[in-house]
Amino acid sequence: MATRKKYSKKFKLDTVSLVTDQGYTRTEAARSLDINANMLGRWVKEHKADDGQAFRGNGKLPPE
Repeated sequence: MATRKKYSKKFKLDTVSLVTDQGYTRTEAARSLDINANMLGRWVKEHKADDGQAFRGNGKLPPE
């Protein structure tokens, strides 16, 4: 069974920036970085919905 890849918060933010700030389509960005376009779409959605709190990682809760 294949192990699941883990991506750093910085990688995710940089990748989302390609779509949101630099005008790449999800498909173009995903293809150039060799990642799944659906996963990138999920990252973009999470980033837009969480107001900078996206990609906290490993179950760490945001400060309340």
